[in-house]
Amino acid sequence: MIIFILGTRPEIIKLAPVIRAAEAQGMPYSIIHTGQHYSPELDTVFFRQLNLPKPAYNLHAGSASHGVQTARMLERLDPLLHQVKPRAVIIQGDTNTVLAGALAAAKQHIPIAHVEAGLRSRDMRMPEEQNRIIADHLSTYLYPPTREAADNLTAEGITHQPDGKPERHVLITGNTIVDAVHQHLPLAREDEEAQRILKQHPRSLLLTLHRPENTDDPERLKAYLQAIASLAHQLTLSVLFPIHPRTEKTLHEHHISLPEHIIPLKPLPYLTFLNLLQHARLVLTDSGGVQEEACILQKPILTLRTSTERPETIRIGCNILTPQPSMLVKNAKRLLTSKPTAWENPYGDGRAGERIITHLKEVLFTSHRS
Repeated sequence: MIIFILGTRPEIIKLAPVIRAAEAQGMPYSIIHTGQHYSPELDTVFFRQLNLPKPAYNLHAGSASHGVQTARMLERLDPLLHQVKPRAVIIQGDTNTVLAGALAAAKQHIPIAHVEAGLRSRDMRMPEEQNRIIADHLSTYLYPPTREAADNLTAEGITHQPDGKPERHVLITGNTIVDAVHQHLPLAREDEEAQRILKQHPRSLLLTLHRPENTDDPERLKAYLQAIASLAHQLTLSVLFPIHPRTEKTLHEHHISLPEHIIPLKPLPYLTFLNLLQHARLVLTDSGGVQEEACILQKPILTLRTSTERPETIRIGCNILTPQPSMLVKNAKRLLTSKPTAWENPYGDGRAGERIITHLKEVLFTSHRS
């Protein structure tokens, strides 16, 4: 048996195609949910919408500081992995769930398969950068989505295994988010909540903000919102803004009112969000996953950060880093008027989940490795 360890909305979405591939290929598996995302809007609704099996275990880690949250997961994963004794654990991405899963498995000498390995922002202040680097260096099976990500692993010496250690495998698979978008877009187009929102706001920008570098600085958050409202006014567009709980907390505590043109929305189910994304004129985000989804759907992107671990989107011209609110209107107009208006998706053909499970079956379950 293999174990999927997941705990957040993006992990559920991006591992869904891998879980489906495991089912299709008859690979026995189980799911451990750490409970890092625990509100229904950010968690259980995704299993229901995506028709995924309910996790066999939930660690109920909940919200806390990075250290406390990771420690809770480790404390609860350790006896569980010892009890289940999986052939391998599969983790995805760069969250505290990924760090805890990698550490817990490594301590028990359980092989780790890291989906979306090799991404780098070069910003070690980001907890996600710390998590993904540690996970990569502990993993046996690494699945970078692109050549750039694979080159990052090579540059760090990860593909050169020290003597006496188990063999490492690096396989470029494409990104499972392409699988997820292709599999779920037909359902998203029928989503009634998205249709209701778009009927009220047919011409829109889509905004997400949740990273601490933006949400924990109220003046920075306020400046971004004002710049986005100014852009929306100039373009005669609405800004659809599903508000993350962390962002809502900052808005409330610092009495920040949303400017005109910015439409607050509760956290959205995945299919609703995907539909709104498909209809947006421009996407403004600090989310890595949203950058990928927007790129796949041919939507121009402003990334409201100083760096990105998705450099492919910058290279092909669909994304502009916008680390300062004062740059936002100029960058948006540049992006909206630039040519070409279409680009080749750099994240693969939508078969990443199939490739990952095919490879794991070969290395874990063939007779000469049993």
